Amino acid sequence: MEKSARVMQTLFGSFANPNVISFAGGSPAPACLPIEEVHDIMDKVMTREGRGVEALQYNRPQGIPDLRQTICDTLLAPKGVQADPDDVVVVSGGLETMNLVCQLFIEPGDVILVESPTFMHCVEIFDMFQARCVPCQMDDHGLVMEDVEEKIRQYHPKMIYTVPTFQNPTGKTLPADRRRRLAEMGSAYDVIVLEDDPYRDIRYSGEDLAPIKTYDTTGNTILASSFSKIFSPGVRLGYVYAKHDYIRKICDIKTATNSHSSLLAEVACAEFFKQGLYPAHHKKICDIYRTQRDAMVLALDRYMPEGTRHTNPDGGFFMWVQLPGGIDTTDMLVEAARDYHVAYVAGRGFYVEGGDTGKDELRLSFSGVEPPQIEEGMRRLGSLVQSWLP
Repeated sequence: MEKSARVMQTLFGSFANPNVISFAGGSPAPACLPIEEVHDIMDKVMTREGRGVEALQYNRPQGIPDLRQTICDTLLAPKGVQADPDDVVVVSGGLETMNLVCQLFIEPGDVILVESPTFMHCVEIFDMFQARCVPCQMDDHGLVMEDVEEKIRQYHPKMIYTVPTFQNPTGKTLPADRRRRLAEMGSAYDVIVLEDDPYRDIRYSGEDLAPIKTYDTTGNTILASSFSKIFSPGVRLGYVYAKHDYIRKICDIKTATNSHSSLLAEVACAEFFKQGLYPAHHKKICDIYRTQRDAMVLALDRYMPEGTRHTNPDGGFFMWVQLPGGIDTTDMLVEAARDYHVAYVAGRGFYVEGGDTGKDELRLSFSGVEPPQIEEGMRRLGSLVQSWLP
């Protein structure tokens, strides 16, 4: 506890230091925030004759109709998901879906299968509901289906949680055949598959893949996503698509939880898409992130010692790095922030197994760092890693 507290104090302190190059966060690049567009939208719609009253008033818990229609037509249909707006709920950020789904399904002691490593923010939510998280093996292509099926038979889980596309923290993407198999297992074993897919639309190379939900024939897969990566994290908007029985119950829970998401944010987001601004914006942000990913790949290969392994994602915000020589990235983080003015997230924290699992691994985010800073940050980190080698 003392060691982790010291590490976190050093890490948080580094954020306030302008000399620190931080690869720790997962924030969009400032250039990817549509500030001018949203300013113009609000100028036009925030009138009594326009949508001002709607934006500042109470409304239905499910979300305004035109935003739910946009989700179906613009974000889901092109991916092969034929959704009805009545089966979509707009939520307060992608994480609210996890909370609502847990309120609906999870009882203390229930087992949830998770990836190893996994997105730990969701594990914290699962812990709040006193669920037991059981890790499943991953290879270079994501979840290993044979291990998932073995764990289903062994633990009889209530739910399987996965980030199938440009996974946080590794950047790995689950292939189409495994997506189909996961949906089939959810149906065959009557297990909820919670598909958390906020990075799906941030693809800038490789072949697009259909969501797991497209292979679902029984309604056992629940699809969650977010506007944080493709529009703005500050609006705190996400959405969940599921079969109608689940959506009706999720709406009831959301009503009791917070009535509805921010109408001001919903109107701004709906108008952004309705006014045709998304296609050019989407191309712009993918071009920016492609450039930053390429800069990080080149810098990693240039400055990291021989034996370093890293992912090379086709999209998203993150790369996963394994260092040679048994270096403990948690211990190294203190020196990284204090003396080398560079920050990352140590790998241990992404594993529910605990112990030394992931001790020589780390997560790097390139999304909020421009190429010159990526180059310099990787030079600093490479120098630090070299000094820690036996």
